[in-house]
Amino acid sequence: MTQFFADASQINTDEHRLVITGDDYNHIRNVLRMKPGEEFSVRCQGVPREYRCGILEFTDSEVICEIRFIKEDDTELPVKVTIYQALPKADKMETVIQKCVELGAVRIIPVRTSRCVVKLDDKKADAKCVRWQQIAEAAAKQSQRGIIPVVGPVMDLDEALEDASKLDVRLMPYELAGDMAATRKIISETPPGASTGVFIGPEGGFDESEVTRASEKGFAPITLGRRILRTETAAMTVMSWLVYLFDDKA
Repeated sequence: MTQFFADASQINTDEHRLVITGDDYNHIRNVLRMKPGEEFSVRCQGVPREYRCGILEFTDSEVICEIRFIKEDDTELPVKVTIYQALPKADKMETVIQKCVELGAVRIIPVRTSRCVVKLDDKKADAKCVRWQQIAEAAAKQSQRGIIPVVGPVMDLDEALEDASKLDVRLMPYELAGDMAATRKIISETPPGASTGVFIGPEGGFDESEVTRASEKGFAPITLGRRILRTETAAMTVMSWLVYLFDDKA
C-alpha cells in the first residue's frame, strides 16, 4: 500500500475528507497515474494513526480523497535511535540512510572524522543533505513509518559528540572492542523509550584518539562480532539488533 504524509490541516475527519497537494499531488497523478477509486495510506508526522483513503477526484492542484477508515497503528521503535555516520565514499550514505530509516532510526547525522576520504565544503554538504532528506522521506513512506526522520546537518566529530551528550545511551562500534557479552548486556539493558546514539566509523575506522574522546563523552565501545564489517553494514547491524530486542516492547 502506497503511503504519503500529510499535515493535520489537510485532514477533516468530520467530513471524512483529505486533500493532497504539492509534490505528492504530482507523484499520485503524474508518476503513479492513480485513478479515482484507488486507495493509499496517509499518516501525520508523529501521530500513531493510519488514514486509509480513496481518491474521489483531481483538481488542477489537489487530490480530493475520502477517508475510508482510521486505524490506530504505531510503527515506531520504542527506542529513539540517532545514527552518527562518518561520511563514507560514493553513494554509500544513501544506502545507510535508506536502510536505517526502514529499520526505525529517527535521525541520521553525517559526521566528518579524521579518516573520512570524502571532503565536503559547506555548499556541497548542504546540497547533499537536501538529497539525503529526500531519501529519508521516500524510505519512511515505503516502510510506513509514523515520522519522517531528520538527516543532517554535517557535523565535525566534536560537534557530533556534543550533540549526542544529551542522549541516554551512547554506543560506538569499534573493531578493537572484543567483549560480545558486554555488548549484549549494554544493548539489552537499554530501557524502552531511551534515546540512543550510535557512532559509525568510516571505511578506515576510527582513530584511537577519536575513540578516547568519545569514551570521555560517555560512549561505550562495543563489538559487532569477530568479522570486520563495511561502514554501510555496521549501522544496519546495530539497528537490526535493536529491532529484534525492542520492536514489541512499549
